[in-house]
Amino acid sequence: MNIKQAATIDEVILLLDEIIETSKLEQSAIGLFTMLYREVTVKIKEGIQNGAFQDGERMERLDVVFANRYLKAYYQYKAKEKASECWEFSFQQAESFWPIVLQHLLLGINAHVNLDLGIASAEVSTVENIQDLESDFNQINIILSNLVEHVEKCLIKIWPTLTIILKLTGKIDNFFIDFSMKTARDGAWKFANEFVSTPENQRDACTQVRDKRITEIARLVSNPGYFVSAVFKFIRLFERGDVAQKIIDLKIIEEKKVDCAVIV
Repeated sequence: MNIKQAATIDEVILLLDEIIETSKLEQSAIGLFTMLYREVTVKIKEGIQNGAFQDGERMERLDVVFANRYLKAYYQYKAKEKASECWEFSFQQAESFWPIVLQHLLLGINAHVNLDLGIASAEVSTVENIQDLESDFNQINIILSNLVEHVEKCLIKIWPTLTIILKLTGKIDNFFIDFSMKTARDGAWKFANEFVSTPENQRDACTQVRDKRITEIARLVSNPGYFVSAVFKFIRLFERGDVAQKIIDLKIIEEKKVDCAVIV
């Protein structure tokens, strides 16, 4: 399979659209994160056009390098080639029945932010100027965080009784705190600063170490303990629609902020 790569932010969106359509045809949960990520990319494009970033040209370069890491991992997986370990795990979970929508999103975010964003940020920077990127780096994460927060609120809205039970045990707070966007953002920025100063001949080894660490987080997202896992399985049994419908519903939710009862 040809590993497609983008040269512009518009090409990123087109390639993400292709993956989304393929995912709907194949009933693949890979399309859930891809849909969320497409909306993030569209908002970044709008931000560049509206002057929301300090350096719009650099932001487009970052967006393309960032997206190409996801695209490469996806096409490697589809070709049965070895992708990053954390992406491999995420894609494998997409073939499983049990993960709920929120888990699929968190698995994608974990791999893309905790691994890919730090590497991409380092690749468009130097040791001397990476600090200039921090403000725009944070803007990407704010966009993603706002979209994920809306989906989390859907979960709480549809399952208020279960959420109360989880809060009483302290389990839900721990789950969302452990995998919060702030934690991911701070870790990714720290890693970007470490990676940019890593010599070229040591970067592959550095990436592998980071990849293994992020895969461990993915395993926790997939299996967050007996009690939370049991509740999530209960939620999963009552999720509405097939995967293709969930992808469509997620697009409606993120684009129009409509009632989220259809998705979780």
